[in-house]
Amino acid sequence: MPTSTPARPAADLPAPFRQYDTGGFYDEMLETNGQVRPHYQHFLKHFGAVTPEEFAAKRSAVDLSFLRQGVTFNVYGDSKGAERIFPFDLVPRIIPAHEWEHLEAGLVQRITALNLFLHDIYHEQNIIKDGTIPAHYVMSAKHFRREFMNVNVPRDIYIHVCGTDIIRDDKGQYLVLEDNARCPSGVSYVLENRRALKRTFPAIFEAGGVRPVENYSQELLKVLQHTAPAGVAEPTVVLLTPGVYNSAYFEHTYLARQMGIEIVEGRDLLVRDQHVFMRTTKGLQPVHVIYRRIDDDFLDPTVFRKDSALGVPGLVNAYRAGNVSLANSIGTGVADDKVMYYFVPRIIKYYLDQEPLLPNVQTYLASEDADKKYMLENLDKLVVKAANEAGGYGMLMGPHATKAEREDFRKRIEADPRNYIGQPMISLSRHPTYCEGEGFAGRHIDLRPFILYGEKTTIIPGGLTRVALRKGSLVVNSSQGGGSKESWVLYGNK
Repeated sequence: MPTSTPARPAADLPAPFRQYDTGGFYDEMLETNGQVRPHYQHFLKHFGAVTPEEFAAKRSAVDLSFLRQGVTFNVYGDSKGAERIFPFDLVPRIIPAHEWEHLEAGLVQRITALNLFLHDIYHEQNIIKDGTIPAHYVMSAKHFRREFMNVNVPRDIYIHVCGTDIIRDDKGQYLVLEDNARCPSGVSYVLENRRALKRTFPAIFEAGGVRPVENYSQELLKVLQHTAPAGVAEPTVVLLTPGVYNSAYFEHTYLARQMGIEIVEGRDLLVRDQHVFMRTTKGLQPVHVIYRRIDDDFLDPTVFRKDSALGVPGLVNAYRAGNVSLANSIGTGVADDKVMYYFVPRIIKYYLDQEPLLPNVQTYLASEDADKKYMLENLDKLVVKAANEAGGYGMLMGPHATKAEREDFRKRIEADPRNYIGQPMISLSRHPTYCEGEGFAGRHIDLRPFILYGEKTTIIPGGLTRVALRKGSLVVNSSQGGGSKESWVLYGNK
């Protein structure tokens, strides 16, 4: 484990950070010699003038604002059943222009290759025939939809919205942790965090040279309109939500309001003659594009899960007929599969003839004999993940797990090796974060940028920086006690 670095001279940092210790991890704000990284100097210069009393008042004001606006999330299985404020730390994560340009290029490369991959496996399957990816990995993927073989999707776009999780290792190298290609969530917090911090530190923000994020909703609407069925000049776009009990319902209502579109549940829609209509007080209104925040399994009870009360009977037939568009398309979950993640570097090379600009974390497949042997012999050193779990669930943090927990995962791996991958535990970069009882302390973070793929590829500068608020924790998910930070991407001259 990293060892502590020498404390910085007190005079070189604002008072709140004078006891800050990087702990030997890669720190986003401080270099290894204790110097403030250039892109943080402007912020710290101004932040140092904020008194502890002012900072406490600002934290309380932001929490109260979030509570009043309903900036909350639900935790599945929470016995209290209450909505929670998504914890927000007021010290922003700052990304210089040259680093963002690298990230942006890597993300564009990745989503382009994944869309080509999805089109291929649902049509010619050349990447399988050529032996680049063994067929059984694709065919056994939980979210591979055989029903959509040879079905053409609008504009050949499968992933319209992607949230790719990125981490930094102990050397400061950016790595892709996973791709969220079905219904990625969290962008509403990006937009609300920005509004909150601009209100809280207006002078710091205005002089900081921070690139804007406020146009995300309109860019998303453009992508949705771009995917409308042919011949529809002014498409009606709706957002399909599972309802108020979904953990991301705040985001669903937020984005619908920002885009100026209707938010609907399955019961609000019906299909007639392979066309989708919305029930309104003025009668039925045609619907052309559905931004769906419901997984494939629940979309249409006549095709997928028959017990689903969330979907729309006949929707799949209307989609196949080309009379309605879905974002994201059905079948994108193959790209979410953590086993398929292992093959993304090959996918990029196969379709684009390029090396990945953003590397993967080293990954072992339990379904490969040599990899499984290594995993079983090193469970105390590895992070083991289930192929299709999310939110920090279905995961073993080997070095932090008990012997009983490791034995439980050993049995799971041996029973269903296709469903598990192993990765070395990465010492995620850390960032100064205000922690009750500690003051400003280092906490591990990741980054989820949101990529929009339509007529052009758009990435709002930054994304959702998630922070593990529990001391020593590497799990940043809100459902596991994580919070968020603002992500500032600076213009090139700052």
